[in-house]
Order: sequence, then structure tokens, then C-alpha cells
Amino acid sequence: VQLQASGGGLVQAGGSLRLSCAASGRTFSTYAMGWFRQAPGKEREFVAAISWSGANTRHADSVKGRFTISRDNAKNTVYLQMNSLKPEDTAVYYCAASQSSSISTIATMWARYGMDYWGKGTQVTVSS
Repeated sequence: VQLQASGGGLVQAGGSLRLSCAASGRTFSTYAMGWFRQAPGKEREFVAAISWSGANTRHADSVKGRFTISRDNAKNTVYLQMNSLKPEDTAVYYCAASQSSSISTIATMWARYGMDYWGKGTQVTVSS
């Protein structure tokens, strides 16, 4: 599975962006997907995860109520809708796939168990 994230950019605080992560391969629908971010000088952190069917999602407390993860298996794409953006949301955003981990495991132990595939990141910059 190859992943390509897009949709990043520069936005003012309070604005919105929608990130997309396009996946290659026929088995996309069998993978749980996650979004992560890494700000300069900080460790990569979990943002959101979605189950293979899309029925279950998990969001980090820092983005809950503002960000929404979704997926379209027919289009092999996972999305991250980001609303009410804050300067502290500035980071490189990465999408990743896991065939074996639940979204709870992705949310809490992704660094320990790893993700199967990572995409290249897309930069999100929120100005104050």
C-alpha cells in the first residue's frame, strides 16, 4: 500500500482545511487508517484513526470537536476535515495504515506497535 497525503497549506486561525490521503492497492479497505502530526522540535503524535469499515473513529482530545476523520473505500481515500484551526495545529500531517491494530491500539500504542505503511507528510500552517 502506498499512501499520498495532500491538502495542506497556509490558513488563518479559525479557518478550515481538508486533508486527503490517497492509497494505492486493492486491499485499502482492510486497513485501519490514522492521521498523525509532527510539529517542529516535537515528537510525532496521534491525531485520529478510523476502522477499516469507517464505522468507528477515534480522535485525540486536542482535536476532538474540531477535526473529523472519514474514509471512502470506493475511492481508496481517507480524509481529515479540520475546522476551527489554531496556531498550535501547525505541523506536518501524516497518514498511515495498519492491518492488524485496532483504532484504540493506534490511538494509544502506535509508537510501540508501529504502523504498516506511512505516507509522506503534508504541511499545515495556521497563522494567528
